[in-house]
Amino acid sequence: MSATVFLGGGRITAALVAGLRLAKYDQPMVVHDRHPSKLRQLKKQHNVIVEPNLHQAVKEAGRLILAVRPDSVSDLLEQLGTMNRPLIAVSLAAGVPISKLRARWGPPVQWARAMPSPVCRTGLGLTALTFDRTFSRSTKREVRELFEKTGTVMEIPESQFDAFTVTYSSSHGYHALATLAASAQRLGLKRQTALIAAAHALADGILSWREGKIKLAQLLREATTPGGIAAAVMNTMDSSGYERVIQRGLSAGMARARLNAKRR
Repeated sequence: MSATVFLGGGRITAALVAGLRLAKYDQPMVVHDRHPSKLRQLKKQHNVIVEPNLHQAVKEAGRLILAVRPDSVSDLLEQLGTMNRPLIAVSLAAGVPISKLRARWGPPVQWARAMPSPVCRTGLGLTALTFDRTFSRSTKREVRELFEKTGTVMEIPESQFDAFTVTYSSSHGYHALATLAASAQRLGLKRQTALIAAAHALADGILSWREGKIKLAQLLREATTPGGIAAAVMNTMDSSGYERVIQRGLSAGMARARLNAKRR
């Protein structure tokens, strides 16, 4: 039975492993990391196989998941040297294009990129996938089925990956929750009440749209009665540059992704 090997034992590996365990994934999972403390924690929490030796970890891989920072990818592949056997390799490194990965490890390695959300630990994740042209339908299906165990999967062109990355992050929701709740506290709500109210406004409202059949524009009209309190709030936020601030944030993320792509 071939192993799924993670190079890097950080947050996204921990989230993916947790989601896979939740889905009763029964194939071997091996994790390599330079830090023994991360390996001990992952073994204790998720009963994965840990491998401190980088080359031995890769030797065991049927599927290889590169879960390291973008600025570490080139050094890692250089350290590993030439790969002469067929291998499915999936990079989670934001901004690093398949062309650069292929330049380090070409055929018989088949490269894909994945952008999984940390929410995958609950089985409610969202993952974008894009594949090199060498992938067959069956090997694509193999990669898709792995990530589908942790939530929804979307296959999109690599040219759209950076825009997806800056948009789908659960950090948007956490940041909005913290900001909305903090503003409500300043109006006099206790912290827990403020968090519950803000979470309802964000999570439950969006869930209603996601699971229903009512268009977003209609829901907006329904929730913001002209001349009402919600309309006053939304109009003031819009006139204060709400959309412009969001656009600036996403543009900054795109710039960072492009910087990742330029690194050697």
